[in-house]
Amino acid sequence: MDSPGSLADVRARIDGIDGELVRLLADRQALVRAAAAFKTDERSVRAPDRVERVVALARSRAADAGLSPEVAEAVWRAMIGAFIELELGAAGLRDA
Repeated sequence: MDSPGSLADVRARIDGIDGELVRLLADRQALVRAAAAFKTDERSVRAPDRVERVVALARSRAADAGLSPEVAEAVWRAMIGAFIELELGAAGLRDA
């Protein structure tokens, strides 16, 4: 990647990456909704063992890519948590 020439260039590149991330998250959301069809209760949605495997994989991939594993873990946990809440609400499985 070429070095940015200005703060405006940095911000423009960040905005571009953010656009790509939104598109990827929309794809992920569609898959989360598809997975919901196979789940029958809150535990299967929350799937704590699966969450830990996904987070561990994100940390490993982050280290390989030059991203702080701590940042990757924080982002993945927030993302997974948001998708779990979305899935629970859509399925009507959230505890009262």
